[in-house]
Amino acid sequence: MSRKPVVRMAELEIDPDRLETYRALLSEEIEASVTLEDGVLSLSAVSIRDKPNHIRILEVYAGQEAYEAHLQAPHFLKYKKLTADMVTSLMLIEVDPIAMRAKP
Repeated sequence: MSRKPVVRMAELEIDPDRLETYRALLSEEIEASVTLEDGVLSLSAVSIRDKPNHIRILEVYAGQEAYEAHLQAPHFLKYKKLTADMVTSLMLIEVDPIAMRAKP
């Protein structure tokens, strides 16, 4: 049985005065998620060059169950709690993969 991957794009704006703290917490959360959760296939975060407090995250999960498990993972809940007052805007966008490749 093949599972359909869940792919999402998150668009965030971060309080510029808290940006470095946010970036450190995001990096920690991404590392934990990819390392500890089999269903988290990929998490990639980038910032807009001329607007460094505008963050984009591409998330790839093995399936809906993996995505839902990620939302309950202790490291994600910690990240969410610690960054809640740093995020000034958040938009989650459902996307459909067209071509996604990575080297092992």
